[in-house]
Amino acid sequence: MPAATTTWDPAQYLRHAGHRARPFTDLLARVPDLPGDPPRIADLGCGPGNVTALLAARWPTARITGYDNSPAMLDKAHVDHEGPTPGGGRLDFAHADVRTWTPGEPCDLIVSNATLQWVPGHVDRFADWVAALKPAGVFAFQVPGNFDAPSHRLMRELAHAPRRRDRLAGTLRHADAVLTPEAYLERLTSLGCTADVWETTYIHLLQGEDPVLDWVKGTGLRPVLTALADDPEARDGFLAEYRTALREAYPAGPHGTPFPFRRVFAVARKRA
Repeated sequence: MPAATTTWDPAQYLRHAGHRARPFTDLLARVPDLPGDPPRIADLGCGPGNVTALLAARWPTARITGYDNSPAMLDKAHVDHEGPTPGGGRLDFAHADVRTWTPGEPCDLIVSNATLQWVPGHVDRFADWVAALKPAGVFAFQVPGNFDAPSHRLMRELAHAPRRRDRLAGTLRHADAVLTPEAYLERLTSLGCTADVWETTYIHLLQGEDPVLDWVKGTGLRPVLTALADDPEARDGFLAEYRTALREAYPAGPHGTPFPFRRVFAVARKRA
């Protein structure tokens, strides 16, 4: 759920849906039983809704709302996933900006998958969200922790080249887009929660030609592609340089291209 000016492409995002969904399933595996029956669940930054649907599989009776600020992502979610669930619950989607969103009713679970890194100062929202949880309710999220990886470092270096600096320098995030696991633990426990915080580095084995470029076209590169949308020549020039740099940083092996990807996870439970 980055700034509303960023243009998103659900089809491009879903090209690596299996790899992108795995951190969410790992996050859900650590979420304890919820206090409500049926539970009320909010998914912040739901994107095209494919992982939001996993919430209905885990809690079949739940009332679930996925929130996003991308009309294209929400359109895909409405078409593919909205409606009653087989377990008697319901899955809905709505437009919202995570920078200002506050639930209209108490929640059993507020969850966010690879969204908060787009929100400067997102930890300042934690107090409001924890306050909106029912007693023993849960706030759970995962964020990428790879902003120092070649995929992002090279993107920033190219964006800050003199001929592009004025146009692109402000579009990209730096390593401080997310906190350390220790800092998230401190913030969540200071709000009176019990917290489980950890990190994992996945080694995704990507297939196809220039698969790392294909991956970032669906996520981290979107602000650049949006900023250069009205200048195809500049866009194509950036992509050509970036493609070459990524091929050197992530060489293909005999079975695919290994793509290390660090993520930070947190599951916080409000005091009962």
